[in-house]
Order: sequence, then C-alpha cells, then structure tokens
Amino acid sequence: MVIACAACGRKNRVPAGHLADRGRCGACRAEIPPRSAPIEVDSAAFDEIVRAANVPVLVDFWAAWCAPCRMAAPEVEKTAERMAGRALVLKVNTEIHPALAGRFGVQGIPNFVVLRDGKVVAQQAGLVPSERMVQWLTAAGAPAGG
Repeated sequence: MVIACAACGRKNRVPAGHLADRGRCGACRAEIPPRSAPIEVDSAAFDEIVRAANVPVLVDFWAAWCAPCRMAAPEVEKTAERMAGRALVLKVNTEIHPALAGRFGVQGIPNFVVLRDGKVVAQQAGLVPSERMVQWLTAAGAPAGG
C-alpha cells in the first residue's frame, strides 16, 4: 500500500504486514503512523492484508445505496481511529466486489467480519456502535487500551 508522508508528501510503500505499525518516511524520516482510517480494498488487497496482518482485522461489507451502511460509516471510522496500531479496518463495497462478499456468506449489509490469522472469529449483520466493534477486536486479540 502506498501512503503519503504528512510532513513532506513523499509516497512511501508500506507492506501489508506493517499497516498497523509505526514507520518512517524514506525521504524526510518523519514518522508514518499506523493506519487510523478504514482501507477500501478489492479482492487482491483484501487477501494480501488479511494474510500478512499481525493484528485482528475488521471488515465492513457495505454498499453506497444502503442507508444503514451510511449510518454505520462514522462508527467504522471511529473504530479504525480508536484501534490504530492494534487492529486494521477494511471496507468492501459489495456492489463492486460481490464475489468477496460471497466468500463470507454476506446476505445482508452492513455486515461485519472479524478475522484473526485469516480465520473468521466473529461475524454479524446489522448496524452496531463502535464500542461493539472494539469489543470484537479486543476479543480477537487486539491489545486493550487507548
């Protein structure tokens, strides 16, 4: 994944296995913080991130036309921010990537899946608050804290 440095703007390649880690810009050496926002993914990026992640991964299966999905979006963003460095949050648009949603039996959206070491440890359809998402990630092994 390519992430722009906030200090100098240079684009830095961050391997999937290090998205939850702190890094340094290759140009100016400024800190690149762990991902604190949901990551929109396609099937290839999904597989790469899930395979390499050393932290739990929350996946939000959603669609633009879905009103509950739009209501869930701020909760998903809040979760990504709260869990930065301790978990990753991915977003999969089911209209664009229906096969990926099918792999997880998604029939209703929003649908949330928590993965650890590539295995499903929790799955639930429907709107839930950020606090519940954090509980799922903590139960999946994300360190408690901040």
